[in-house]
Amino acid sequence: MPGSVKGLPMRLEDLQLDVPTLGDVPALHAIYGDPRVWTHLPSGRHRDIRQTREMVRGWIDAWARDGLSYWIVRAASSQELLGHVGCSARRGAFWNLGYRIAFEAHGRGIATLVGRRAVDEAHRTDSALPVVAYLLEHNRASARVAEKLGLTLQHRGPDSGNPDPHAVRLVYADRPLTAVQRDAVMR
Repeated sequence: MPGSVKGLPMRLEDLQLDVPTLGDVPALHAIYGDPRVWTHLPSGRHRDIRQTREMVRGWIDAWARDGLSYWIVRAASSQELLGHVGCSARRGAFWNLGYRIAFEAHGRGIATLVGRRAVDEAHRTDSALPVVAYLLEHNRASARVAEKLGLTLQHRGPDSGNPDPHAVRLVYADRPLTAVQRDAVMR
């Protein structure tokens, strides 16, 4: 994302939350391709816009299927795309709370602010499913967001599929997880 985010919003009213469209792919790819937002998992960086396009198609499909997924977050005044935040149903077992914010907008509370709304919407949409945030142990910023949203550490274990065999996954949730739910998160 070129330049810096000016006049960054600090209230939900200052943000615009939209269901994603394929028109959002280029701006999202700028974020997903930025190595500064992948310091905790360099292998997650998108090197090809097709990766980003497929990801957004998945989000669009999830909105149609589940009635909730990730929102595109924009500064309401400038319409600048700041990232995405939301909850998406996974494996019929849990809501995955996810967020990725442009590097220039880090530290402004956007993931926490919109994450609070996402958790509320997940509870309204299907309260039987727990809300889960899973992350790498060394990603303290992401853990702080999960903790601010009231999620608590439920599990610590190897990060399956991570190219770093020593990577540790932390699983935060809004309630204790059943063994089936924990296993679904750890896949």
